[in-house]
Amino acid sequence: MRDISDRVRIEDIEILSDDHYVLRKYTFSWRRADGAWQRTVRQAFDRGNGCAILLFNRAKRTVVLTRQFRLPAFLNGQRELMIEAAAGMLDGTDPLARIVEEAKEETGYAPKNIVKVFEAFMSPGAMTEKLHFYIGECDAPEGAGGGIAGEGEDIEVLELPIGEALAMIADGRICDAKTIMLLQYAQLHVFGGPVGAIGNPSAP
Repeated sequence: MRDISDRVRIEDIEILSDDHYVLRKYTFSWRRADGAWQRTVRQAFDRGNGCAILLFNRAKRTVVLTRQFRLPAFLNGQRELMIEAAAGMLDGTDPLARIVEEAKEETGYAPKNIVKVFEAFMSPGAMTEKLHFYIGECDAPEGAGGGIAGEGEDIEVLELPIGEALAMIADGRICDAKTIMLLQYAQLHVFGGPVGAIGNPSAP
């Protein structure tokens, strides 16, 4: 990988908002491919890094997801609850430890045989956030899940056949990026089927 640090000059930083998360305006110069320096102003939203996990039961060929209200999605026209993999912000903690805690809080399941599958920037043109993606096996739940009410969480837990979850991507019921990425990964690497099966609601 090539380090591009010598092509970026941060010239000014202005904090526009600092209410839990931080919105900053950056003035910077970028050395273009032709060698010329171009000055640009951009805003970047810093909410820290996060983690997400897809819980699955290999024997039952099921996945465990959550369903909850998301205000930003609602403001952009989403009129159904969002179906997602369990996830949370790191808040300075170890990603693996954090995702175990989030899985228990949101779903009631304690993941085991956890595997980190990749890291990804979710909206690199606007946000600094990077997510750590995991998959983990689960058996019977140890608690009710549902999240932390004091933090505004009101989470429903779903256990779905992998084929049904993939079909829900095709018909739009699952429209969360991190969840789609993890379901596609699981279809290829856990349940052994082609990603093309996403459009088939009868896929096992």
